Amino acid sequence: MTGPFILLHPNDNVLVARKLAPEGTNVELASGTITLTQAIPLAHKIACRDIAEGERILKYGMPIGITTHAIAAGAHVHVHNIRSAYTPTYALQDANGQSAEVSS
Repeated sequence: MTGPFILLHPNDNVLVARKLAPEGTNVELASGTITLTQAIPLAHKIACRDIAEGERILKYGMPIGITTHAIAAGAHVHVHNIRSAYTPTYALQDANGQSAEVSS
């Protein structure tokens, strides 16, 4: 843990806020101490290192999105700088386990 943030998995490139982290909060990162330039709400993420444009965001060791531009260590990681990387991984089925048609 690092202050109000927690690293959920050793492969993650984000830390998750365990509580509101006010602007001005100092956070210890591997690269050194950063000072938050904005408040980070509960359960929101910050980069625990510099993350390049197009790199996958890892939370719980799993990809949750892809950066739309470079994110500096300590910056807020949210919908303004990542996009979804989810793809359909399931097929809709009816109650009998048969493929169901999807209507628009």
